[in-house]
Amino acid sequence: MLNNSHSKTIYLASRSPRRAELLAQIGIDFIVLPSDIDETPKLDEHSDAYVLRLAAEKAQACYEHLIAQSMPVYPVLAADTTVSVDGKILGKPQDDDDAFQMLSSMSGRWHEVHTGIAVATGERVNVAISTTKVEMAQLSDAMILAYIATGEPRDKAGSYGIQGLAGALIKRIEGSYSGVMGLPIYETAQLLSQTGIRIL
Repeated sequence: MLNNSHSKTIYLASRSPRRAELLAQIGIDFIVLPSDIDETPKLDEHSDAYVLRLAAEKAQACYEHLIAQSMPVYPVLAADTTVSVDGKILGKPQDDDDAFQMLSSMSGRWHEVHTGIAVATGERVNVAISTTKVEMAQLSDAMILAYIATGEPRDKAGSYGIQGLAGALIKRIEGSYSGVMGLPIYETAQLLSQTGIRIL
């Protein structure tokens, strides 16, 4: 049974400081409880289906963990973000060479950023997705190498963070800025409202 003693308390099944910042921005109290699952894409899995599946699996795994550990029960929020170019999933770079290839493939063109979110409240897991189109400026090899040298691309889907230095490389977006950061605020608020947690 859900604990309602703190009306806006949830678990965040993520180590992402950006997701933590966005939750704090909308006044949600949260306990960080990361969920580690196998993030390998399935054969021919589309990027939007991929992020929805991972978000749901993370939320469910985290919920089962807190039950097993007899922890206070609050809704669990999980999210997963990936970048897609020509239908190819670009996750977090394995190394600097991988980051270079990713950034080169997005240079001077549009790509998509998909963020799937899930809220688990027991056996029920509700999901939503945010898809944003992003146009990146034409990047020279020197610009890409300089950006990689800052260390910012590490641990970021598609090898860039729009809220950081890469913001200067993005010409425009069509969709959710917070979704590109890793947690679409509108969709998150909608899912949380279904558990009785309202922002306003």
